[in-house]
Amino acid sequence: MHAPVDPKILRKRLPGFGEFVALVALTMGVTAYGVDNALPAFPALARAFGVSDQNQLQLLVYVYMTGFGVAQLVYGPISDVVGRRPALLVGLGIYAAGALMAMLSGELHTLLVARAIQGAGAGAGRVLAVAIVRDRYAGREMARVMSLTMIIFIMVPVLAPAIGGLILLVADWHAIFGSMLVLAVGIGTWFAMRMPETLRPEYRMPASVGRVLGGIRTTVTCRPALGYGTAVGCMFGSIMGYVGSSQQIFAGEVYGLGAYFPIVFGSVAALMGLAALINSRLVRRLGMHRISHLSMLAFVGVGVALCALALAYDGRPPLVAFVALLGLGQLASGLAMPNFNALAMEPLGAVAGTASSFIGSYTTLVGAFFGAVVGQSFNGTVYPLTLGYLGLGIMTVIVVLVTERGRLFRPTHKEPARS
Repeated sequence: MHAPVDPKILRKRLPGFGEFVALVALTMGVTAYGVDNALPAFPALARAFGVSDQNQLQLLVYVYMTGFGVAQLVYGPISDVVGRRPALLVGLGIYAAGALMAMLSGELHTLLVARAIQGAGAGAGRVLAVAIVRDRYAGREMARVMSLTMIIFIMVPVLAPAIGGLILLVADWHAIFGSMLVLAVGIGTWFAMRMPETLRPEYRMPASVGRVLGGIRTTVTCRPALGYGTAVGCMFGSIMGYVGSSQQIFAGEVYGLGAYFPIVFGSVAALMGLAALINSRLVRRLGMHRISHLSMLAFVGVGVALCALALAYDGRPPLVAFVALLGLGQLASGLAMPNFNALAMEPLGAVAGTASSFIGSYTTLVGAFFGAVVGQSFNGTVYPLTLGYLGLGIMTVIVVLVTERGRLFRPTHKEPARS
């Protein structure tokens, strides 16, 4: 565990607690904003680029997440060498460059490249914000900071589509990507002015490809790390399938909500925030295994209910019932995924930085792949999404059963002591 930051630096330069939490949360939030803010612009983009197959626009989500996933492999190890501050500022610069390129795009292929660049830049915020918190805080204080950070962070996907919709009321699709550019520049400026380097010089690592590869080898040969990382990827795939096809389902072909789409999307996303609150209150009493395994099984149950509902109404179920079940699915995944991630990281304290980067990259890429499979299957009904939820939920159960050698709810390896 890292020692505290030099007290002289703390007194002179580090922002106060509230400002620190807000800055870290918004740095992480750049990722979600880059995905969800663009969703209301899909119809405008289809008209601008002459896209007849709306499924092609889903690629704007999936190439972004692919860039995001790959880049996470890089930022963690690099920041251990050069420090958090320069690595994060470079990442925000890459994100801003991608946003500017997206604004100036004249064809869909150029826009897709721009989105991949944006995603690669966003990877810095996800990896390094957590590292900065770890540098400054430990133990219960770190848990407190991360809980408060996640509450703010979760509000981003709730509000981002609404912000995108408001932008489109007064401007065209170019302004959507312009808002991402402004956000990146604003956060980068705030960070540069207020946040000093948090990694102490004595904790910097020498540049070593062998060290990184050794950490990755340790991670992939660790049964809980690979198993629970795969489980996170499967559940994340269902979320990405939902995000990619949500605009077509709610605003377009199935329900035709148009401008009301952000309200429905935000309502479903808000339940992830509720899940974070519930988990923070229950995990110390019930443990990660019980909560995550029960939530995983509940997710499969939701998948069964979604498929039954879709079949009963020929792929176009009543809006309220469908949204209610989707919300329950988000609640279940929001309880399972953070605990799965913690269980994946639990045995890897000796290589935590590299392991975090690898697991983050791996789960994102797995999720983006499965999400693309689900999203690209959209056919004017909710069948692909409901089958995706059920299929990926069953895959998650199988992976966890293999990881835990057929034993659920109780750990086959010791959990950390709860203080």
